[in-house]
Amino acid sequence: MRRSVLFLPTERQPPADAEALSHKLMVRAGLVRQLGAGLWSWLPAGWRVHEKVVQIIREEIDGIGGQELLLPVMHPRELWRKTGRDQIDELFTLEDRKGSEMVLAMTHEEAVTFHVAAAVKSYRDLPKTLYHFQVKERDEARPRAGILRTREFIMKDSYSFDRDEAGLDVQYEAHRGAYARIYARTGLEWFECQSDVGMMGGTVAHEYMAPCPAGEDDVVLAPGYAANLEVASADAQPVELPDDTALTEVATPGATTIDALSAALGLPAGALLKAYPVVAADDGRLVLVVVRGDHRVQGVKLQNALRSTFRPATPEEITAQIGPPGSIGPHEPLTAVEVLYDAAVADGPYVVGANRPDAHLRGFVVPEDAPRADVRAVEPGDTIGGETVRIVPAIEIGNIFKLGTRYSEPLGATFLDQDGRPQTIVMGSYGIGPARIAAAAVEQFADEKGISWPVAIAPWTVNLVSLGQGGTPERAAADALYEELRAAGVEVLYDDRDTGNGEKFAEAELLGCPLRLTLGKRSLDSGTIEAQRRRGLEDIDGGIPLEGAVEAVLGIIPTLA
Repeated sequence: MRRSVLFLPTERQPPADAEALSHKLMVRAGLVRQLGAGLWSWLPAGWRVHEKVVQIIREEIDGIGGQELLLPVMHPRELWRKTGRDQIDELFTLEDRKGSEMVLAMTHEEAVTFHVAAAVKSYRDLPKTLYHFQVKERDEARPRAGILRTREFIMKDSYSFDRDEAGLDVQYEAHRGAYARIYARTGLEWFECQSDVGMMGGTVAHEYMAPCPAGEDDVVLAPGYAANLEVASADAQPVELPDDTALTEVATPGATTIDALSAALGLPAGALLKAYPVVAADDGRLVLVVVRGDHRVQGVKLQNALRSTFRPATPEEITAQIGPPGSIGPHEPLTAVEVLYDAAVADGPYVVGANRPDAHLRGFVVPEDAPRADVRAVEPGDTIGGETVRIVPAIEIGNIFKLGTRYSEPLGATFLDQDGRPQTIVMGSYGIGPARIAAAAVEQFADEKGISWPVAIAPWTVNLVSLGQGGTPERAAADALYEELRAAGVEVLYDDRDTGNGEKFAEAELLGCPLRLTLGKRSLDSGTIEAQRRRGLEDIDGGIPLEGAVEAVLGIIPTLA
């Protein structure tokens, strides 16, 4: 591609609202442009990156027996109603001109299961793995970070269909292997993490995370362990508890926060118990969740423990059933209030709210039969197997789920087994976001000059910069080298513009192709072409010879990161 004809609208400054590095650099480099809130267009150079990621994914999913198809974006709402997912807040809904209810798919479990249910009749028809690359629509409440959190995006979804759980296990492990190869080929640093099944349902899930400062998720890491903070568990840091053995009320005027109470009593926050009243959505029951004062409730873990979504109780509900907010605690008597202790809460004694204004109780011991569950967020300084955890921000770049019969049962996807008995198909679902892989690569490898693409997903491998004006011998030499590189199968962007050299170099560094070649009058005089690896802006000593340049480039490419 010649730069003189390429649609690459670069910018000197990032968008005013850009916070993520990938948002800033991908706009500045002319890779993407915003059309509306959460709506992004991929321009030619950016699309080349996206499609290189797509091809890597396609090759690896084909390699484990995946069969590519294409499913519609618009679905009859009735399909989603059958699985109970038509009420998801982020789901776009609409009616056609005839009044038929439709949805814009944010994922395709319903659609693919509909087709499999109609076609698969016998155990002989299984197993199957079907996949596609398709646009997804999501009514994201707060689109942010450029292409990282959008309302429309392309995903690779694959779906496995098996006779039983053992077959699903085989398919699941095959996808785990394929995903590891995909991320290794794209050049990313990544982790496989335990995760929550979320709105997808099912029994087991893993997600794939690329660590970077712009990540919207946190990953808890320890030797041999990686999990999303939403589900991670660790051993809490020990805390010294007071020696109180008798339940004694103490006056605590104005001490309605853990920090204020800790200061007033001269105790560490972990020696206090914090009460978090919530209302379960399934039956409206009030639950008093109790954690150490130095810990926080983790919403996903609490939802799983309650087996229900929930909301914080209102001040009126708290006052009516427990006591004044700021001084509430789990001690008796509590009427019609369920108490749930976090698993990290020891027996005691602790300080708890007295359920009266400006008063707390010392010497509280947790009842032996008190219900417990792991509902707290892992904190820095916690340990796993004696090793202190690290908590790092990361971008989610893929996920896999054991769905079981979550979709096949409501959609009637069954088969006849070897004995002629009907059985429900067992499913798995496996997603990857090519755009997120591209953004993660920008985040992980960029420097102060711009992007530095891994060679496998770079828009072009070589950026050839001509320093000669049109009609000069050096321009003629650059033209000839460009054609020779193309003929040798090298992906090359040729900057043939009659513009300033400084602008050419700055744009080359911003775009981030792995290898830059610079050919000017000095090259003709010396017989060498200047060559620089983009990663680290490392010059290749002595450049490369003008004669035999293509062979030299072909030798360098395998050494590029």
